[in-house]
Amino acid sequence: MTRRIDAGTLKRWIGDGRELAILDAREEGEFGRAHLFWAVPCPLSRAELAAPALLPRRGTRVCAVDGGEGHAERLAALLEGMGCTDVSVLEGGAPAWKAAGHVLFSGVNVPSKAFGEWVEHHYGTPSVDAAELQAMREAGADLVILDSRPMDEFHRMSIPGGIDVPGGELAYRIDALAPRRETTVVVNCAGRTRSILGAESLRQAGIPNRVIALRNGTMGWELAGFRCAAGETATYPAGIPTAADAARARAGRFADRHGVQAIDHAGLERLRAEPRTLYLLDVRAPAEYAAGHLPGALSAPGGQLVQATDRWVAVRGARIVLCDGAAYGQPDGTRARMAGGWLRQLGGWEVFVLEGEGGAAGSHAGTGDDPPLAAGDAIAPEAAARLLEAGGAAVVDIRRSLDFREAQIPGSLWGIRTRLDALRGRLAGAAEVVVVAPGPALGLLAARELSGLTGAVVRVLAGGMPAWRKLGLPVLADRHNPPDADCADVYLRPYDRNEGIEEAMREYLSWEIDLVNEVARDGDARFGTAATGGAQAGGGHAGGARDGAGAATAS
Repeated sequence: MTRRIDAGTLKRWIGDGRELAILDAREEGEFGRAHLFWAVPCPLSRAELAAPALLPRRGTRVCAVDGGEGHAERLAALLEGMGCTDVSVLEGGAPAWKAAGHVLFSGVNVPSKAFGEWVEHHYGTPSVDAAELQAMREAGADLVILDSRPMDEFHRMSIPGGIDVPGGELAYRIDALAPRRETTVVVNCAGRTRSILGAESLRQAGIPNRVIALRNGTMGWELAGFRCAAGETATYPAGIPTAADAARARAGRFADRHGVQAIDHAGLERLRAEPRTLYLLDVRAPAEYAAGHLPGALSAPGGQLVQATDRWVAVRGARIVLCDGAAYGQPDGTRARMAGGWLRQLGGWEVFVLEGEGGAAGSHAGTGDDPPLAAGDAIAPEAAARLLEAGGAAVVDIRRSLDFREAQIPGSLWGIRTRLDALRGRLAGAAEVVVVAPGPALGLLAARELSGLTGAVVRVLAGGMPAWRKLGLPVLADRHNPPDADCADVYLRPYDRNEGIEEAMREYLSWEIDLVNEVARDGDARFGTAATGGAQAGGGHAGGARDGAGAATAS
């Protein structure tokens, strides 16, 4: 029987220095309403796939939590079934944590977002608001606007004239993007975290340019009455930068200040042999990872890794090995060192960068996605379309609600995989059911559950929605299906909502700014304390003096 612990015990565990993972079994939208600071979402609907990556060592101490609904017990049973040997459940879940006098946090990626606010206060990251940036643009100032988000977010909306340079690439590629030291570099994201971390990465790297963050990002831009661009694709020059060696030297100084350690491939194998949790994360761009990567390495693009660390790293006290091009014999090392320096300050993990010959020979191509479906479990898009046209089947889509809104097969039903019994009545009488899933593994799990619920023949759409769309088969977009209130699987960003978008933007930005105070009240984060050497007071960084009186801006 799974051990149950109280809030006081878990609070002591958080501070005892031993390995600990706190996994929250609720869906992301539910998790985002109120959760523990160091809790990591592991929703039941995809826990079979998420948990093995979050817990690479099965002996890690784990506490499963929820909102008091009983989901934690189900997650604990799943974890024990996959071989975890030290699993507990927080008695009473998040409500009991609050009743014991401890702090609960709303939102997602909270440790990373709180860390971004700490960085701004600690290092005095300079910023400008939307009106100031627009005035600079109208005056013809020598500036470049760099958007630190991934291309899909940039493509959806961006600051006019911006260039997409995801945060992990900034320090690596800045010499080509701002070759003149007189050029002011403005870094933005949708809100605050990636703007601050991107700008401060360049400042910590010590580039000669003036670097500033766009305060409140695209949200602040729109709230100021300016219009974002849509559909833009401008990005950095492909390939290895000509100034890669200079970028690496700058990043090396930053990493050294914060205790990041370099290891070779033999060192990696020694770490793997030790009884400690070890994450191997490839911080290069996704396309580079897909072209070839080390066995066991997960794709974690550097900027996203720092902005959403809990997506990849669940275990407090773990070791993290980061690899970029230097692990494959290329002139790199910048991206891993910059990400490593920030991770050291964020969570105090032991962080290593992998480099030297030995990686290319064992590299794997591809993204690490699920293997293909067996013939009997799958249905081709053409066959599914004929079946639907004949009226002989129902379609159940278990992708993210936001993805379903953007593209859905006409007449299909959306549902959360582990809560498909809610669709039972609407599926009554269906002889066959087609499952649309984000990948084969989740599709198969849903198919088995639906088969038990309905007695129908259930098959997974081969290739999912991309294969359906590639053939030009009918697709609908419906922003209101499912409605906001039903999107329990995602934490809706302000611009994902159908109502109150401007109010939600203002609330989000206020929430993010106040995180520093909430973290202090909680007491479980010690940002910056793991760093060794270097300046630990605001302003003690390369290039700090050049920003003058405008350096400390807390918006």
